[in-house]
Amino acid sequence: MCGGDEAVFQKTRAVIDAYARMVGLMGPAGSGQLTKMINQICIAGIVQGLAEGIHFGKRAGLDIEKVIDVISKGAAGSWQMENRHKTMNQGKYDFGFAVDWMRKDLDIVLTEARANGAKLPLTALVDQFYGDVQAIGGSRWDTSSLLARLEK
Repeated sequence: MCGGDEAVFQKTRAVIDAYARMVGLMGPAGSGQLTKMINQICIAGIVQGLAEGIHFGKRAGLDIEKVIDVISKGAAGSWQMENRHKTMNQGKYDFGFAVDWMRKDLDIVLTEARANGAKLPLTALVDQFYGDVQAIGGSRWDTSSLLARLEK
């Protein structure tokens, strides 16, 4: 997620490709940061949905592994579901991007949204949920710990 001049981007492309799985010039300077903001908006919503789904399934007495095996093959499937459902189901939250970092990113997103007039009610709500996770001691837990606030 890069922003800047096309010529400069092309000069640095080989170096970036050496450590990045995916790289793209998103537009002028600042466009990469804005794209990162969109990424965090999408992740916040997906992780909250996954947390609620797992929580609901547990409360309903379903075998979460069986549920995920079925629904992950359809429209509900996501990287988060594939890579975090097992640890979420086990209450283990030390495998990824920390809640403190996500809140920092969501603060940047919400500040930009206020400046550009974007309406992000779900993002603002999930940011508050991450605040709840911090309040129960989860500042360094990964972002999938949204489930912990539902199960407390």
